[in-house]
Amino acid sequence: MADAALFEFLHTEMVAELWAHHSDPGPGGQKMSLSVLEGMGFRVGQALGERLPQETLAFREEVDILKFLCKDLWVAVFQKQMDSLRTNHQGTYVLQDDSFPLLIRMASGLQYLEEAPKFLAFTCGLLRGTLCILGIKSLVTASVASLPTCKFQVVIQKT
Repeated sequence: MADAALFEFLHTEMVAELWAHHSDPGPGGQKMSLSVLEGMGFRVGQALGERLPQETLAFREEVDILKFLCKDLWVAVFQKQMDSLRTNHQGTYVLQDDSFPLLIRMASGLQYLEEAPKFLAFTCGLLRGTLCILGIKSLVTASVASLPTCKFQVVIQKT
């Protein structure tokens, strides 16, 4: 449990530090901060993916890889499984976490809803980086309708 608290603290400090350095209130400053956070998450996702046992790298289908992310990767990072995985069977997957650990502390009020995206950028990069190591090029976005529930949309880019 200490690992989870340390990760949450580190993540919160990364967000705060980036927002302090790129304090431009306009969309340009916010975009830069989100991009940096997503890039950090991407690299961490790649590093996690490189440490996976070789038998987990032998997935047969995309959906098996996404199931792996929802179960094994999520447990390794957040000590819980993702709550649901949905697909349209055309390369788009929606991963939903009903109590996303990085948003739980913000869930006390609707005033924090607009702050949520900056706490999701790192995780979007984490998912995209892990998928990249597993051989899948993707676009990952996140949305929050009510705290602490969030949805990550993964669009597989066919080459």
